[in-house]
Amino acid sequence: MRDYRQTQRVIQDLLDDQIVPGVSYALIDGSEVCQKVKGDAQWWPEHEPLKTGMLYDLASLTKVVGTTTALLQLVEQGQLSVDDKLSQFVPEWHDARVSLRDLLTHTSAIAGYIPHRNELPAKQLKQALLQLPVGDTFEQRDHYTDIGLIFIGYVLEAVYQQPVQQIINEHVLKPLKMSAATFTPDSSNSVPTELTQQGLIRGRVHDPKAAILGKHCGSAGLFASLADMTTFAQWFLSDRDDVLTVKTRDLLRTDQTPTHDLGRSLGWNLLASSDNTHLVSFHTGFTGTIIILDRVTKQGLVLLTNRVHPSQKNHRFIEWRPSLYRTFLDEVAGG
Repeated sequence: MRDYRQTQRVIQDLLDDQIVPGVSYALIDGSEVCQKVKGDAQWWPEHEPLKTGMLYDLASLTKVVGTTTALLQLVEQGQLSVDDKLSQFVPEWHDARVSLRDLLTHTSAIAGYIPHRNELPAKQLKQALLQLPVGDTFEQRDHYTDIGLIFIGYVLEAVYQQPVQQIINEHVLKPLKMSAATFTPDSSNSVPTELTQQGLIRGRVHDPKAAILGKHCGSAGLFASLADMTTFAQWFLSDRDDVLTVKTRDLLRTDQTPTHDLGRSLGWNLLASSDNTHLVSFHTGFTGTIIILDRVTKQGLVLLTNRVHPSQKNHRFIEWRPSLYRTFLDEVAGG
């Protein structure tokens, strides 16, 4: 396979500049894969080297790997449509305009301040989320938020009568043979995230809403190894008609916003290919996870880091990300 020399050099900058403790990444080119694990699992309170097979808190990659995939299975089965209204499945919801498409494309404009949000018990947090207002930009622009995919999780629970994380495990992780992926990781084999006043977060979800909502959270909470995420990426890029059909996965590289011009697909974000001939599916996670998947060229990149260690105030990583996108997509287009 091609060496993706420039992409690997940009990733190496993360380690050389001490932006993250370590990296696990996979470059996928059709049936060929290059996987590398470098650096440390943690710096504080003591140094620990990164080992192959360790589990990362995927954060918002949970949205696309798990929740979106499970929802689209129901669409394929004819049990619901992305243009169905949220209130059909979640009667506590108050605005009849909001569709599943709005939630999946982050165009619902649901937002608002919840006092003491991170201290609320799960039942009260759910009630508060379902009382949030719909803003003036409804279906006019995209505003990324966890709320949409939390609500999609509630839709899945209404259909299956099971917790969303159990649904993801049974209908996505097991069929794809993502054997180490889990919502209940072994802390000793998990890459630590933030060092807080309460101690090191390790083997527990970093996102506070997900920590409160637990098994009922569809926006975050999944832990997985590089091997798991490579398995997912290779399936996504393939022409296999299992878990989701090829036709559905092809939709995920097209603009699916209500106006079809806001640059988001169902669950997935979109990047333009470097030659501007097509769109590429991608997503990021707060903890430092990135996946870029080009179904046209059958090439992909999975990058797993714990950029929130020792502190989430790591703006250098956020500033670095666009250089990775540009470099990888340039190498894809360059052949």
